[in-house]
Amino acid sequence: MNWAYWNPVKIRFGNGLLDEVAGLIGQRRWALVTYDQPLFREFSARLTGIAGAPVVSITNIETNPDCADLAESCRQFGAAEPAEVIVALGGGSMIDAAKVLAASDGDFETVRRHLVEKKPLIEGAILPIIAVPTTAGTGSEVTSWATVWDSANGSKYSLAHPRLYPETAVLDPALTVGAPRGLTLATGLDALSHALESIWNVNGNPVSANYAVEAAKEIIETLPRLLERLDDVELRTRQMRASLLAGLAFSNTKTALAHNISYDITLKSGTIHGIACSFSLPMVMRWAMGAQPQCDAALRRVFGPDLEAGAERLGAFLRDLGVATEPSAYGVSAGEWNRLVGKALEGERGRNFIGRQAAMAA
Repeated sequence: MNWAYWNPVKIRFGNGLLDEVAGLIGQRRWALVTYDQPLFREFSARLTGIAGAPVVSITNIETNPDCADLAESCRQFGAAEPAEVIVALGGGSMIDAAKVLAASDGDFETVRRHLVEKKPLIEGAILPIIAVPTTAGTGSEVTSWATVWDSANGSKYSLAHPRLYPETAVLDPALTVGAPRGLTLATGLDALSHALESIWNVNGNPVSANYAVEAAKEIIETLPRLLERLDDVELRTRQMRASLLAGLAFSNTKTALAHNISYDITLKSGTIHGIACSFSLPMVMRWAMGAQPQCDAALRRVFGPDLEAGAERLGAFLRDLGVATEPSAYGVSAGEWNRLVGKALEGERGRNFIGRQAAMAA
């Protein structure tokens, strides 16, 4: 078995590290991408008090960065004094938006042509990013791609380029303490999906599997406890560490079938991404079982020797957290579900799934 693993992101992990970001910026002109919310205004003031003012602050993105909003973000970015580095302070949506800005050369049309018309990005113009996640789930701080939504046309794109790996990821678990229960649940399950989907993946390798197994075991143990004790910094630290490991796993494998299914679920019903990509995990796990010895071995490290019992436990884990595992709960009929799975299997992420034959036969 030939394999390779590569991730160029410098990682800093620990409580109180937000204050180190100024040193990472150095003397460079910097742009800030963050939320226009009271907590993030506090974080931003703390950062600018040390680093000085950014040349521009982009605050018009909320969740699921959409082409319409990103076009305005790029307009603001292009109109400002040129930045030399971008700081993304927030969840996965902020980091994804920062990647779009980094690739845009100040004009969203550059990114749109790349996504839609496959025209190459201006590689030399791609700016470095310092990613400061404030949720524990996305993994975007250690990947080279970003999700871009086009809700007006019912489409989803993936922006990807090796230069879009952040320069540095600064993971400060204390920044996640303010995340409410619903967001903590959804991002935690997104990380679980990243871990499991990198296991049942044609691109899996021993390094990604080790990261994924450790991440999945930790999330299954930690997340239910964290949801009962949202202000517990130790549990926040464990969850953020697990999310990072899952990110390091799927940074090399990408995701697989459950994520490809999730895109239509989110577009159809507005279901938050972390729920949309995790509710089908028990079903997808059953399709993966028996497809590849290495996958089964990794899953046994997570769930024990009886994989069918493990799939049952995974389903119970989700339901105990209040996540329904039947497609009908998301407004999808049986016939529509079969069509959706068939479509997802032909998608970019669906083609990464090792259990394609079992899924097609289901």
